[in-house]
Amino acid sequence: MTKETAIKLFESKQVRTAWNEKEARWYFSVSDVIGVLTDSEDPKAYWRQLKKREPQLVTNCHGLRMESRDGKMRTEDSANAEGLLRIIQSVPSPKAEPFKRWLARVGYERMEEIENPELAQRRMRELYRAKGYSDDWIEKRVRGMAIRDELTDEWKNRGVKEGKEYAILTAEISKATFGMTPSEYKDYKELTRPGDNLRDHMTDLELIFTMLGEASTTEIARTRDAQGFGENKEAAADGGKVAGNAREDLEKKSGRRVASKANFKSLSEAHRSELEPGE
Repeated sequence: MTKETAIKLFESKQVRTAWNEKEARWYFSVSDVIGVLTDSEDPKAYWRQLKKREPQLVTNCHGLRMESRDGKMRTEDSANAEGLLRIIQSVPSPKAEPFKRWLARVGYERMEEIENPELAQRRMRELYRAKGYSDDWIEKRVRGMAIRDELTDEWKNRGVKEGKEYAILTAEISKATFGMTPSEYKDYKELTRPGDNLRDHMTDLELIFTMLGEASTTEIARTRDAQGFGENKEAAADGGKVAGNAREDLEKKSGRRVASKANFKSLSEAHRSELEPGE
């Protein structure tokens, strides 16, 4: 499997996916699919019972690491489209047929995006726009994703392990940039749902300083030729400090704090693009 993962939406419900480059197909979180089809409050428990009743269904699954709702990487039972079609047959649901059509469309769209990568960017922008984000904010968010990908590629090449070590280094950058780890930042913004993505609730300035911290970390790691977790942790702290110093300088000159309690969770779509950059 490649490191590429994504969240797909079916009727506004999230389905975690991972792209298999070798097979050129998506794998889908089975528990997420169960949740979509059944509206169960505990789709993992539903899937456990289904596996006990029909153990042959497990042969259609692979254990893949995906981001959980608490932000941690955990192994999830996952299946490709063919495997899911077999599982769906065992789940009585009026959504089965619409979901089958959705599966086919998701696969086709991915093939289109491989041929034309600009389509993926366009669809991402359309999704954020439909949620009520402004075009200026979307451009910063997309640019931030590219900078984040560049950083994680650098970490991978320098011997940092995905999952826990990535999370620790990210926390180092955030702490040095804003004085808060991501989990502390989510508490500050009163983001109580485990699935809330902190960066989707950041203002323009918060996104800009996040990008600065991560881009600085990438540059420092390259310049120092940082190897392994320890050296890259030092680079992360120093990269975050570059952004932190710039933030403090702006706050002194503007008289306003960059870190904002504002978020997109409780705002109407008409006002989501009017977030103030500070308090």
